[in-house]
Amino acid sequence: VQLVESGGGLVQAGDSLRLSCAASTQTFDSYDFTWFRQAPGKEREFVAGINWSGGITEYADSVKGRCTISRDNRKNTVFLQMASLKPEDTAVYYCAAGTVVHGAVNNYDYWGQGTQVTVSS
Repeated sequence: VQLVESGGGLVQAGDSLRLSCAASTQTFDSYDFTWFRQAPGKEREFVAGINWSGGITEYADSVKGRCTISRDNRKNTVFLQMASLKPEDTAVYYCAAGTVVHGAVNNYDYWGQGTQVTVSS
């Protein structure tokens, strides 16, 4: 499974962004997908996850109410809509595919290369 993230960029506090994760696999709808992020000098942390059907989602407390994860199984793509962005949201955002919605980093076999999100104050 190959994952390619896109949609990151430099925005101002309060702005919105939509990240995309395109997956190259013929069994897209058999995977759960999770977004992680990693800020400089910090460990990679869970942001949001979605199960294979889209019926189950989970969010980190830090983004709950500001982010929405979704997926389009016809287009093999997972999205992370982020609103009311804060400077502390600045990080590289990674998409991961696996069999858990909210797992530890080592639970996931497939990762994208990441997309940088920078939020200025």
